[in-house]
Amino acid sequence: MIDRYTKPEMAAIWSEQRKAAIMLEVELLACEGMEALGTVPAGTSAACREGAAPMLPENFPLARIDELDKTLKHDVIAFLTGVGEVIGEPARHLHKGMTSSDVLDTTLAVQLKQSGELIVKTLDTVLEVVERRSREHAHTLCMGRSHGIHAEPTTFGLKLAILWDELRRSRVRIERAIEEVAVGQISGAVGTFAHLDPQVEAHVMKHLGLTPAPASNQVVQRDRHAHYFHCLALLATTVEKIAVEIRHLQRTEVLEAQEAFTKGQKGSSAMPHKKNPILSENLTGQARLARGYANMAMDNVALWHERDISHSSVERVAGPDANICVHFMLVRLRGLMDGLIVYPETMLANMEKTGGLFYAQRVMLGLVESGLSREESYALVQRNALRGWEEGRQLLELLKADEDVSSRLSDEELDGLADPAWYVRRADVILDRVFAAGR
Repeated sequence: MIDRYTKPEMAAIWSEQRKAAIMLEVELLACEGMEALGTVPAGTSAACREGAAPMLPENFPLARIDELDKTLKHDVIAFLTGVGEVIGEPARHLHKGMTSSDVLDTTLAVQLKQSGELIVKTLDTVLEVVERRSREHAHTLCMGRSHGIHAEPTTFGLKLAILWDELRRSRVRIERAIEEVAVGQISGAVGTFAHLDPQVEAHVMKHLGLTPAPASNQVVQRDRHAHYFHCLALLATTVEKIAVEIRHLQRTEVLEAQEAFTKGQKGSSAMPHKKNPILSENLTGQARLARGYANMAMDNVALWHERDISHSSVERVAGPDANICVHFMLVRLRGLMDGLIVYPETMLANMEKTGGLFYAQRVMLGLVESGLSREESYALVQRNALRGWEEGRQLLELLKADEDVSSRLSDEELDGLADPAWYVRRADVILDRVFAAGR
């Protein structure tokens, strides 16, 4: 991922130095496990750790390893050779009975686990901001829209509570996906433990905080990874959903909410008056990337027989990029929501643009209660609503002048039905129910 869309804390997890450090730790832990079983000489693991000290924590000779790889054309052998040059003679006992995927898949599991945990931690900060803004605007009336058309009143706080709950569900999914993908293997060629004892695998996974794969062929099965990347993509899509809502609300004709516009910021190279929803638009684009990585992860599930490496090139890109992308989106969303400017007066003004048409259902139900059938009540209100829309007149004015309506409902009763607060009187109940679900 380019630097523009990368935060340093996530980038560090996917650096080549961090990857090398995890790979070495896998090898050293495996050596410890073998030593405990007596399959390598006593003192080997300590000697290897001591010899590796110049490379730790993240000071590996990557240039030398890359140079070796140009000749060897095998990254794990190049890594072992380069590391062995630093450690010296004891390094000959590293990787005994192991295959490349034992190291690479276990390393990837550690990186995905660390990335997922950072994403969850960052998502928690987003949830805090969205809940705060939701409670702040629990009673801020605004027009609810269906099909993009005015429907009935809601509150801005309720809109945010629904989005909060969707983000919370993604948090639950990602935590489960981390558990499923935090799986490693030290099982050797085609996964039969022919040259290894399963206790070595258990030792490595215990110290890395991973679960041993119950069975592996030569790789950890990629349905685990596909699930993880799809959970990231679904989270990214929810972020996009929020971004699209803000983009609509910031339109000049609507302007019910707006991204913060900082001092010195420029909206357009040509038009000095512009304030564009660039953060939200960026989040929409980032979500497209995240979904693309999820599709790639699905393609990686079907490998030939016990394994091939068609997944490898994909994961070298999608592994870091998907996690960096989604983490960046969350950081950006947090700032966007924290600084979001809300215009309650404009929300009320927009509600009045249709002349009170949104009271239609409540009036219809009032007519039903007066004894009319639902069909008759619907027809009476609709004919006045359509006329009000076409002539630009107030719905209540037309209803009061309609003898078929006024014979059923007095002017006072109609005025009583035209109370926008009635629509949102249970806002606090809904918010309490939503936020209680996340406790």
